Amino acid sequence: MSTPHPWVRRGYATALYLIAPLIWRRVWREQLPGRSRRERLGFIPSTGKGGRTLWLHCASVGEVQAARPLIEALCERWPGHRLVITTMTATGAERVLALAESGVKSRDRGEVSHHFVPLDFPGAARRFVSRLRPELAIFFETELWPNLLAACDRSGVPVAVVNGRLSARAWRGYRRVRPLMQEALSHVAWLAAKSEADAQRFIELGMAGERTTVVGSLKFDIGTKGEAEEVSKRLRTRLGNRPVWVAGSTHPGEDEQVLAAHARLLERLPGALLVLVPRHPRRFDAVASLCRQAGLTLARRSRDEWPGDDTAVYLGDTMGDLLALYGASDLAFVGGSLVPIGGHNLLEPAALGIPVLTGPALANFEDVAEVMREAGALVEVTDAEALAKALVRLLGDDVECNRLVEAGTRMMASNRGALERTLTIIKRFLP
Repeated sequence: MSTPHPWVRRGYATALYLIAPLIWRRVWREQLPGRSRRERLGFIPSTGKGGRTLWLHCASVGEVQAARPLIEALCERWPGHRLVITTMTATGAERVLALAESGVKSRDRGEVSHHFVPLDFPGAARRFVSRLRPELAIFFETELWPNLLAACDRSGVPVAVVNGRLSARAWRGYRRVRPLMQEALSHVAWLAAKSEADAQRFIELGMAGERTTVVGSLKFDIGTKGEAEEVSKRLRTRLGNRPVWVAGSTHPGEDEQVLAAHARLLERLPGALLVLVPRHPRRFDAVASLCRQAGLTLARRSRDEWPGDDTAVYLGDTMGDLLALYGASDLAFVGGSLVPIGGHNLLEPAALGIPVLTGPALANFEDVAEVMREAGALVEVTDAEALAKALVRLLGDDVECNRLVEAGTRMMASNRGALERTLTIIKRFLP
């Protein structure tokens, strides 16, 4: 393998500076009240020489949720360290803060905190790493920022990429800038890939094979106990015996199809309730308007409204409640799949023992979908009409629903173990 040339990163940095106004405009809205946007340039409080810090970077809310088993394990195994989690998005930041408030914390220091990841300008990256001074940097999935990786290497901070995944589509895109990716990956001390296919794609981009291990997907190690489980039980008790299905993490163009399917379902099962959970908080009001335009009675969770017997839609317009809402349902449709988004986490409802439905657009979760197909634990639909037919069929067939639940439970059990394999290698980098 040829030696990566640092000039490619200098060219990349120059390109970033040229489009800096566009980048800044894109991240300007991704902010939390009371937080300075100077964080985006690496201006964070200095940890100091005596601090013991682990740094975990996740892109957004989906990655934070998928990383929860790892977050909990890091706090448990290294309780003397503070865990700093960075995200690119405000929704991801809110999820980190919600996790910290719900009890995911280090037992000795009690510190799980959040920063926004700096923009990948060389100065911002160096400033962030020098002030944070982590003992180990852990990047989740495909978050490969060349200047951040180089800044870690320069400061003697080992970098681990965990739950590493690279879809065929993403790989084709990265192939166009292979010299840059090779240079970035040269700073990675260890990469834990989800599958052989993912590992091979990273290696073809320049990752050293001897520093690459296939460990499986951390998403199969998702925990289902705790506060969410208790909330699910309370919700289900209050909802009674009416048919309930959840459409989680939905997107524009998909909400309309979900509402159309629910209208069809109501013709057969007038008491059915749809729990609709849009992916992005900024769309909550717009989706509420869509429900009213469709002539469906609505209750909003954010306003403490409770669905009555005549309520058709319960809008899950709060953050961090999707797992609890899945757990209170009879069926779960996972969004981002009836529109070309690429799907979302199919394993969350499966881990809760809920039958899982999805649309055809699964580019981001094709590996998980394939495992679920082989296990007979996934129902796939193509459009609103097919979704309505599947809902009617499953809500009237307890035998098939039980089969899907059992298949999902076996599938989850047989694929667990990536977390322990990941932690075993992380130990190499920590005292």
